[in-house]
Amino acid sequence: MSSPAERYARFQDGNGTSLQAFRQLYDFDFDPFQVTACRALEEGRGVLVAAPTGSGKTVVGEFAVHRALETGGKCFYTTPIKALSNQKFAELTQRYGSEQVGLLTGDNTINGEAPVVVMTTEVLRNMLYAGSSTLRGLSYVVMDEVHYLADPFRGATWEEVIIHLPESVQLVSLSATVSNAEEFGEWLATVRGHTEIVVEERRPVPLFQHVMVGRRMYDLFADTGRPDAPTKVNPELARIVRDHWRFAKRDDRGPRRTRQPRGGNRIAFTPSRAQVAEKLEAEGLLPAIVFIFSRQACDAAVLQCMYAGIRLTRPDQAAEIRAYVESRTADLPADDLAVLGYYEWLEGLERGIAAHHAGMLPTFKEVVEVLFARGLVKLVFATETLALGINMPARSVVLEKLVKWNGQTHADVTPGEYTQLTGRAGRRGIDVEGHGVVLWQPGLDPGSVAGLASTRTYPLRSSFRPSYNMAVNLVRQVGRERARELLESSFAQFQADRAVVGLVRQVRRSEEALEGYREAMQCHLGDFLEYATIRRKIKERENQLSRRNRADRRAEVVDSLGRLRPGDVIQVPAGRQAGIAVVLDPGHAAGGDGPRPTVLTEDHRVRRLSLVDFPLPVEALTRMRLPRSFNPRNAQQRRDLASTLRQKAPAPEQLPPMRRRRAGSPAEEDQTLQDLRAAMRAHPCHGCDEREDHARWSERYLRLERETEGLQRRVDARSNTIARQFDRVCEVLDELAYLKGDRTTEAGDRLSRIYTELDLVAAEALRQGTWDKLTPPELAASLSALAYESRTPDDVGPPKLPDGAAKEALGSLVRIWGDLEALERDFHVDFLREPDLGFAWAAYRWASGMSLANVLDETGFAAGDFVRWIKQILDLADQVADAAGAGPLRTTARATVEALRRGVVAYASVGSDAT
Repeated sequence: MSSPAERYARFQDGNGTSLQAFRQLYDFDFDPFQVTACRALEEGRGVLVAAPTGSGKTVVGEFAVHRALETGGKCFYTTPIKALSNQKFAELTQRYGSEQVGLLTGDNTINGEAPVVVMTTEVLRNMLYAGSSTLRGLSYVVMDEVHYLADPFRGATWEEVIIHLPESVQLVSLSATVSNAEEFGEWLATVRGHTEIVVEERRPVPLFQHVMVGRRMYDLFADTGRPDAPTKVNPELARIVRDHWRFAKRDDRGPRRTRQPRGGNRIAFTPSRAQVAEKLEAEGLLPAIVFIFSRQACDAAVLQCMYAGIRLTRPDQAAEIRAYVESRTADLPADDLAVLGYYEWLEGLERGIAAHHAGMLPTFKEVVEVLFARGLVKLVFATETLALGINMPARSVVLEKLVKWNGQTHADVTPGEYTQLTGRAGRRGIDVEGHGVVLWQPGLDPGSVAGLASTRTYPLRSSFRPSYNMAVNLVRQVGRERARELLESSFAQFQADRAVVGLVRQVRRSEEALEGYREAMQCHLGDFLEYATIRRKIKERENQLSRRNRADRRAEVVDSLGRLRPGDVIQVPAGRQAGIAVVLDPGHAAGGDGPRPTVLTEDHRVRRLSLVDFPLPVEALTRMRLPRSFNPRNAQQRRDLASTLRQKAPAPEQLPPMRRRRAGSPAEEDQTLQDLRAAMRAHPCHGCDEREDHARWSERYLRLERETEGLQRRVDARSNTIARQFDRVCEVLDELAYLKGDRTTEAGDRLSRIYTELDLVAAEALRQGTWDKLTPPELAASLSALAYESRTPDDVGPPKLPDGAAKEALGSLVRIWGDLEALERDFHVDFLREPDLGFAWAAYRWASGMSLANVLDETGFAAGDFVRWIKQILDLADQVADAAGAGPLRTTARATVEALRRGVVAYASVGSDAT
């Protein structure tokens, strides 16, 4: 089989049309959807491709690369994460050569002026706002994983790029299967011109679903023998799970502890990770990815398999793995290998087992990806981050649980997430079929799993909203009014407008009906709508007074019950207990429902009464002594006390009459109501013979009018939502003097260069000189508060902070944030989270030259997390240096970059086998 570079060399010799020549670069035939998309691109149209994971939609993006090289233009290939950019850079370099392909990710800058540049989406956004000269000659942009625009934290970047790209650029959007691809494509057509929508729902490799119960694996769906028959849950699986409850222990001591029936075999239990590995190997289902939604659990799973003696590789494969790992890690500082867990990691790799999660060093993750793609690593325990774009197809995918931590709470896996995760199962051109396996857990419902597996699509929802940095950049480039128009073309506003369409149609129908009602209630004596409005106001006032009367009466009843004492003889005015009774317990501590007295009735029954039994206030008729030893449970004592009650109680003719409020008295005393009634009687229409007929139409009219007003309020709330948000953001920036009319101030120019979630806090710190006198380690600690964000609420607690100027600067940042948050409340916006001080000590110690082992030991961070956050601070320090202008702070910021970029942080890897 020829290499990609050899096939590209043959293409350069010249063969047929552009698409025909491009197809020769691949050793497989294109699917119809790939051909359709490529032809649309060749004909000069933009393309949206929505297809399942592993279906080969990246071929369309690679055709855009091919077209750019063929026509002498440029192509930018954007991805949501650096790891995916590194991987795509390695693939394209292998095919087209290092002179033709560049990489821009923030961590790496390689050949940035090449005709083909792979980059993260944020890099392209920043280039567009900066008006970078690198954009000259750009003819194609590929947006891989474009459905990432739904991400609540970073998704807005995708829309910014799509809106601001020059019109001459052809856009290739590659998305997972979403249920509203047509809607997304329509929006792309409005902002980018004609766009071909290509939707492929068929998986290239069929996926079979299973549930592993104990050591056995069951099909999730029953085999009906008819491909067109509706899917049903496997009855054998349903019976196994149902029978489990019959034998399960009730002491809740753990998922694997179940009672064994007399036969000796456990009905159902959760298999161990080692048992899962053994089963997958025995069934020929390797290579496999086991998704475990916990980093620590992924690492623990590898150790558990090692301790169980699992070995999935031959000796020659283990030797090949060791040689590759040693070549890839040769540049890592030897002193850091132990703290990075290198030797345990290598032993697992030699056995064909590995973990993959964000807490690992990027180099370690890349090695796992390459070895898995080569078929040397057979089993990977991974968090869901692996499902995002990384090219690691497997024969099988296992989900240990269907619940995951989403950063805020433990939530069920959604159908979209399930599809994304299991979409990795089945390698095109290698596997005949893929397999998705869910491990049985106590409480697992096969029907729910079937629902997840049957729901193939999910809607794409925009998360776009204007930020402070976005606002100053837009105003700086095109002015406020034009910026407003651009933001109204966002996908978020497009979706809001489409949602409004149905409401507007309802409003229009209601308005037409209102016109008909108005004609039906026409009166020859005058304006009947005016008369009907008076009648409605009378009814509303009467209801208001009635409610007030009931509230007053209830208050009187509660007050009267509150005065009762044990031994009071009362007359219960209503309810089944109506009559004479003696109070045993006034029940003053009954709670929010008011006092609930316990009484003994004349027929010697003990009852607990409530407000329902007292429509009117109650007063004690007389008092009687209760025996100190009275026991309400003793029937004889109850009879004796009831006999005494009958003797003490007044005769029926002596009972005072019940005090009832004269009906209608509040209304008669209310002047507002009297005025309305007078106005009604004086109105000309009051004397109309057809008054009540007109009134019926007017009631319908007024009721529909209220409903229509409610609909209109909903329409108004959804219309121009993005533009209104932009206006409020600009008002904040006006107040702080970052904007002045249609131009940015000097402070606004600085803000335009800061791309971080806390952009305005950083800009204010620059303006107030918060960082002017800091040393590089102190600046690193201060910047960490703006870049770092704790993964879970459990990370709270008093963080360790450096003393001196660094601590003062951190306090100033929190104060600045507090002032800005108060200002945001005044203008009804909410963009700025509180600075997080949890990484300040780690950043300070690393920038001060401390070893990796000591920093990780002191702070408890995982190596991968530590490196990632340090790189985030590096990126922000670069932005601060750029925004600060010439002066001491720029010098300090650049020194901070140098102090941070050392050891494992300085080791830049792009996932190439050559490194």
